[in-house]
Amino acid sequence: MFTGIVEEVGRVTSAQSRNLVIAASKVLQGMELGESIAINGVCLTITDLNTGSFSVDVMTETLKRTNLGLICAGDEANLERPLTLGKPLGGHLVQGHVDNTGRVASVIRDGETMLFRFEAPPQLMRYIVEKGFIAIDGISLTVVTKDTSSFRVSIVDYTQRNTILGSRQVGDLVNLEVDIIAKYVEQLSQGGDRGITIDFLEKNGFLVG
Repeated sequence: MFTGIVEEVGRVTSAQSRNLVIAASKVLQGMELGESIAINGVCLTITDLNTGSFSVDVMTETLKRTNLGLICAGDEANLERPLTLGKPLGGHLVQGHVDNTGRVASVIRDGETMLFRFEAPPQLMRYIVEKGFIAIDGISLTVVTKDTSSFRVSIVDYTQRNTILGSRQVGDLVNLEVDIIAKYVEQLSQGGDRGITIDFLEKNGFLVG
């Protein structure tokens, strides 16, 4: 589980078909092999680790659902370590299970802030509400407005300088994870005998097979 508060922007030093090597410093403190780390909002397992970089393997399903397959050597990536007990929850509860990708539709600069509009698939738009939470490339943000096919967020200067979102341009793909609470509400409101099923818990990371 993560908070959507990016701790560091790392640099990709190697991008193979199913393996990424990322140079970092802050997020490596206290980390060990086999632990989880969020890369652009995607929860992955560290498979190799040294003093200045780490490696992760990326499954085919992850490549299909996220923008990690587009990453090249030299690109930057948002990094966050898992949430620990006693750590402030500055954003919202983010699982690191990306639902789908969205596309930057427009970018408007207003003084020191930037207003982004993102187009998202219909199956995600039903979970997105004004003033609600959304994770974009692993960044916890608040939805400003929405319509039937897109939504807008505003980012301050600090977020522009300390994440990769500030360099995103029209047409870029971003990873989207909707608020898990919205999924629970939908599931519970369907009625009948389904409720919260084992399949639902496994799909959303609460059970490990």
